[in-house]
Amino acid sequence: MTATPTRASRPVTAAAIERLKAVVGPKGYYDQAADMAPFCVAWRDGWQGAVPLVLRPANTAEVSDIVKICAETRTPILPQGGNTGLTGGSQPHNDMSEVIVSTTRMNKVRRLDPLNDTITVEAGVVLAEIQKRAAEADRLFPLSLGAEGSCQIGGNLSTNAGGTQVLRYGNTRNLVLGIEAVLPDGRIWDGLRALRKDNTGYDLKHLLIGGEGTLGIITAAVLKLYPRPTAIETAWLAVPSPQYALELLALMRSRLGDALSGFELLQRSIIDFVLQTVPGNEDPVSTRSPWYVLMEVSGQGKTDAFTEPLQDALGAASEQGLITDGTIAQTLAQGRRFWKFREDVSEAQKVIGGGVKHDVSVAVSSVPEFIARTDAALEKAYPGIRHCSFGHMGDGNIHYNPVGPVDWKGDFQAERDAINLIVHDIVAEMGGSISAEHGIGRLRLAENERYKSPIELELMRTIKRALDPHNLMNPGKMIRA
Repeated sequence: MTATPTRASRPVTAAAIERLKAVVGPKGYYDQAADMAPFCVAWRDGWQGAVPLVLRPANTAEVSDIVKICAETRTPILPQGGNTGLTGGSQPHNDMSEVIVSTTRMNKVRRLDPLNDTITVEAGVVLAEIQKRAAEADRLFPLSLGAEGSCQIGGNLSTNAGGTQVLRYGNTRNLVLGIEAVLPDGRIWDGLRALRKDNTGYDLKHLLIGGEGTLGIITAAVLKLYPRPTAIETAWLAVPSPQYALELLALMRSRLGDALSGFELLQRSIIDFVLQTVPGNEDPVSTRSPWYVLMEVSGQGKTDAFTEPLQDALGAASEQGLITDGTIAQTLAQGRRFWKFREDVSEAQKVIGGGVKHDVSVAVSSVPEFIARTDAALEKAYPGIRHCSFGHMGDGNIHYNPVGPVDWKGDFQAERDAINLIVHDIVAEMGGSISAEHGIGRLRLAENERYKSPIELELMRTIKRALDPHNLMNPGKMIRA
């Protein structure tokens, strides 16, 4: 991984460590290397570091006391949730200058209000648990992503996570009504308002949502719930190209409206990678196609409410030549298998290795052009490169992750910076973003400075310095103060 620019740092003092331990008690910290190791390494892509102490506060008051001590002693803090991030934002540096503050023990559901369609949860609640608690109240919390069994909602908020249902429900930022947070000086901001309309000033929660822990530690949130869908149809479709997928998306939206809740694009190469590396999967359709779409339609009504509308819409798509084959899940279990296949993409990439990963977005209408231009540019620079694109076409977010040629000699990862320059220059030319849902962390720090305008960087640094003048909150991530 590209090194983070040099930071002025010093090891955490023994006196500060003892004071911090006293706040959380014997059950609230780890100080042995073996116990701390899982908190210091990323599950993918090799990010790792070292700290002298991992703190696991049990409540917001303990977080506040920790931060106050760190502010007084100038001890940098790395806030951490489920440690499932992909950009090095959740891992420490190697200089023993930081302490990790993990929200793992802050895992209470404080309130579920079905009449207001809200659930108030602490930062350490695992995403899948929120989904489960919502379902028990006949509600839906629509944030859904591959790591939902281990990621925590605090981390989801701090990175403004996306997922597979952004098309209909928006990303994490759209799902939050209020937050509670500990600021860099240790004060607690109670913004846990369950209001859909509040026009009394700056919407401060949006500074911390997507802030990657650089402006404070989110300790709780009020989240929106929705009626739990009673009618769900899932289809796996073969399409000739991304352009055909784009036209299919437009047709499905015109026929099905907001009932279209998921629209994922997958290149054939990633299908093969999953089949080769993740047991238990099988090809969803018999026709081998260069591209596929995984689509979901959901809403209220009888369980078969969308069966006929979907069939009619797909019939029209077939007549127009937009799809060459496809299957509609006959049961909810089969539909879940289709989505598991999609979720196994990340694991497949980890096993295959040798890929250079990108999390980019362009206007939905520009997705085919982006893929075509970038494929051509990389093929010219690296003949035989294996193209591998997939992602949330419905919101313009494509994970563009080329893999080295089969006969490549050496470590293809050594080409990462050169490949990033090609890919991200095209994204920038097209008015896109180099990070759609994974965040900046350490991975995209220098690139963010390359592509953001000077005024944007100035405004970000102004906010950072105003709230965190000593650069103690997740330093060296997202923005250089």
